[in-house]
Amino acid sequence: MARLTRAETQRRNRARVLSAARAEFAERGFHEAGIDAIAERAELTRGAVYSNFPGKRALYFEVLADLAEDPAADGAESVRTAGGALGALARAWVARLPLATDADDPAARIGAGTVPEILADEPARRAYAQLVRFQAVLLGCGLERLRPPAAAGERRVRMAETALTTLHGASRLAAAAPGFGEPFNVVSACERLAALDLGDRWDGPAIVPEPHAADEPWAPPAAFDALRREPAPLAADGVVAILGLHRFSAAEDVLRAAPEGAEVTAVAVSGSPAELGPLARMAVADIRALLRRALPPGAWPRLRVVCDESGDVAAAAGVGEPGDATETAVRVEAGRITVRAEGLGAGHAAAGLSRGRPRRRERDPDREWDGPPSIL
Repeated sequence: MARLTRAETQRRNRARVLSAARAEFAERGFHEAGIDAIAERAELTRGAVYSNFPGKRALYFEVLADLAEDPAADGAESVRTAGGALGALARAWVARLPLATDADDPAARIGAGTVPEILADEPARRAYAQLVRFQAVLLGCGLERLRPPAAAGERRVRMAETALTTLHGASRLAAAAPGFGEPFNVVSACERLAALDLGDRWDGPAIVPEPHAADEPWAPPAAFDALRREPAPLAADGVVAILGLHRFSAAEDVLRAAPEGAEVTAVAVSGSPAELGPLARMAVADIRALLRRALPPGAWPRLRVVCDESGDVAAAAGVGEPGDATETAVRVEAGRITVRAEGLGAGHAAAGLSRGRPRRRERDPDREWDGPPSIL
């Protein structure tokens, strides 16, 4: 038998550690699981576990991400209305809630520690808050493309936020009191959100920096679109926003400002990629599974999502040391970077056509849409 290369050995050991960790978390839960026990299950040393993962929380988030990325077979229901989409989303959500008889379910034991571990770590909590907002952006933008048609300037992200708040609340109650409540009522409540006017209008970012003209080569590495589970066309004309996980909901700025037909890509980066990278992949996989059930393909937002744990895409865009507060965007045309912007609102600046000095403006949620904020 041919000897394995170093890279092959590393991949094999990583897979063994993940398999052992999944079994250990399923049997004992996060808090009772131990690195020594995981190493013993994997038939590896404690050092081999730490050579692949910096700690137990990072390993736990990786297991959760792997579970979330397991491809779902179910496709979207035949819905064409916002209410129907919210109902389909809620039905998919409540179908996976634990029942009173599920106390010994391994998957439930693995997932039980998710929220406590996120809350126990400030960087993870801030990242997760942004990722849930990002999920609402994706869902809300999809709802805007369904009947009844959205009015000029109407935004349905608040509608999506309210639905996700309802569903997350149902999850917390189901975990604390399995069997409590009637799932049908949760579904019905979500469907009726479509009839509410929440006064949601897009006002653009409060600060838009000055975009700078550029003429730089653009040679991005091969990348994977975690939302659509296919290669990401980074070489195509469009806008690429490098967003730290504490700024990730700013992807909406890029999506709404980009010209029709342009490729729009949000690249998730972190200063702690080994720990927070899996959290991002888990959140994207979760919303992908729900969008598959709730929205027809034509209603999906025109956004690509790349989880750049290696930092290679960020480096290609000129971001050498990405962190959780990173916000840099480039516009790509004919294989070259033609516009670059950095700082809060960078995605909006690079995606739009105006150039000039930054301008701070106050948000008025009741003001009707009058276009993106001026940066002149």
